[in-house]
Amino acid sequence: MTTKIETRPGDVPADSAGTIAVPRLDQQLCFALYSASGLMTRLYRPLLDPLGLTYPQYLAMLALWQRAPMTVGELGEALGLDSATLTPLVKRMEAGGLVTRRRDSADERRVLVEPTAKGETLRASMKDVQAALACSMPLERVELKALHGTLTRLVAGLREATADQD
Repeated sequence: MTTKIETRPGDVPADSAGTIAVPRLDQQLCFALYSASGLMTRLYRPLLDPLGLTYPQYLAMLALWQRAPMTVGELGEALGLDSATLTPLVKRMEAGGLVTRRRDSADERRVLVEPTAKGETLRASMKDVQAALACSMPLERVELKALHGTLTRLVAGLREATADQD
């Protein structure tokens, strides 16, 4: 699709008729990342459903298994989620018996989150989830490792670039 608009020299790349070329969807990094994210979530769904976990809950449990207890703020930072998104997620996990929330005795303003015994038992199932997911990956192990490194650097740079927008 192209759109004909009036342009001044140097304003926007356009052809001699003043038609601006709209970027192709399949050439956009943002679309490739968006598509990959949705497809990864879709691959995880049948692996996590039997465990009673959604993909965001799975990510939260991974963070908590790595280090618990965590404050709600620390968990949000680890997951890249704001409190408006994270609070309902944690409340659903608490209602499902996966985590507990409690006030920090050293600072009542802080809420600590940690896995319950039920939440800890799910940890053993994660090896099966990861093994099943690895079978679905269309890249070799070395390619996945390189991609992970590239995406980790991209995320760090994007977080830095957007930090002043918060």
